Amino acid sequence: MKTYDIYHTSCYLDADMQKKPYIAFHGITKTFPGVKALDDISFDISAGEVHAIVGENGAGKSTLINVVAGNYHPDSGHLEINGDQVRIRNYAEALDMGISVVYQERSLVPNLSVAENIFADRQPRTLLGFINKKKMCEETEKICESIKLEVQPNTLVGSLIPAKQQMVEIAKALSNESELLILDEPTATITEKETEVLFRVIKELKRRGICVIYISHRLLEILEIADRVTVLKDGKYVGTHNISDVKIGDIVKMMVGRDLYTEKYKPSYEKDIVLKVKGLSSKRFFNINFFLKKGEILGFAGLAGSGRTEVARGIIGADSINNGEIYLFNKLVDIKNPEVAIGYGIGYLPEDRKEQGLFLNMAVSNNIVSGSLQIVSKRHIIKEKEITIIANKLKERLNIVCPNVMTRVEQLSGGNQQKVVFAKWLLVDPKILIVDEPTRGVDVGTKSEIYKIIRELSSSGTSIIIISSDLPEILSICDRIYVMHNKRITGELTRNEATEEKIMHYASGIN
Repeated sequence: MKTYDIYHTSCYLDADMQKKPYIAFHGITKTFPGVKALDDISFDISAGEVHAIVGENGAGKSTLINVVAGNYHPDSGHLEINGDQVRIRNYAEALDMGISVVYQERSLVPNLSVAENIFADRQPRTLLGFINKKKMCEETEKICESIKLEVQPNTLVGSLIPAKQQMVEIAKALSNESELLILDEPTATITEKETEVLFRVIKELKRRGICVIYISHRLLEILEIADRVTVLKDGKYVGTHNISDVKIGDIVKMMVGRDLYTEKYKPSYEKDIVLKVKGLSSKRFFNINFFLKKGEILGFAGLAGSGRTEVARGIIGADSINNGEIYLFNKLVDIKNPEVAIGYGIGYLPEDRKEQGLFLNMAVSNNIVSGSLQIVSKRHIIKEKEITIIANKLKERLNIVCPNVMTRVEQLSGGNQQKVVFAKWLLVDPKILIVDEPTRGVDVGTKSEIYKIIRELSSSGTSIIIISSDLPEILSICDRIYVMHNKRITGELTRNEATEEKIMHYASGIN
């Protein structure tokens, strides 16, 4: 069993070796029914380099990762590793070649411990061939300590918050002592403090000559951590540039190829209070008090685990509450479950769209009408033609990119999946819409389009609650902001008062 010390420096590569390509893509092309996901992609990545790959959702980033991981096989073209042409038939072969991937969607087993997940299928053994649990826990402690992850090896992964689960994924990849580490949106669910630790880890890996492919929609992160950036668009290679030679505007222009939605802020909310929460408490949050006005965009900020999502789930009846009152339009209501919430005109876009917001194996059209079947049915008979007409209208309105509305949602990019969830609730036409992490994992172009949708809903009188870990997002889109820390609301800020510093002040629990 190897000792996992990511800060060990004896194997650092010299500058000349770092300039040599570790992996090279030569004319990689991959086609799926109705779409060419990759079209003649060619570029290389050096040993000891942090190489960012960016592009809008659907640009081909995930497909390229899956080619490197052996999950997809290119229709034409080939890969070279250290100058040798290779064919990676599956992920097991990729691991043997020193390639590890931390996917955006977690691959952990919830009912297994942290140690069991990190060393899945490669547990240390005793001389008699039994699993050496003591050794496995010791090695888990070492690698978790190296990335400042405070968890016990025997803790079940399913009991951890999403941020810590993501760090376990990273620990699992690092434990392979890979030569190439691929990180797909690694900071999407972790805190700023954990991001700082991750960046320190990446810089140490770079010094050791390990190649890191970094994929993120957070362009400020790209500028901070990457050496070079490659831009993909619509499955095609746009270009590769040194980070020192480009600005965010340059990258956005290459990615998007169009003007982003921008709008001068115009408050459109009214004085009427549509939702009022008094003393709401449960096992997951305490004494929550706030109000929401008609047409207002209200933000909920705070660090991971602060209780923001839990409050939303309590309001819609997805989780039970112990005390408190909820008033809708000055009337006390009892919301026992999400179906009752919908009846009152409350919609909810969950943080995990794939697990809770979509039917992945169903068509785009069926997902869009899934919350409004009464509109497309008569005497319990579904009108398929009506479904198609409605779905096509919303596909056009929200610019959902897919071959047609009969395409299964699982075949769409993350950003377009998010648009499908929005389309479903637009059809329901709620009076109040709660949106949890509206732009997590989506590109700058799609993010701009989602902001436009939110503003249009607000202007039409829909009241919106946005839960987001993205402070620039909260500051740019919200009329008023509540901040949570340790399961309580610790601050309230108007749009004019709010700054990142003030939000973090309240989010850190500083009184």
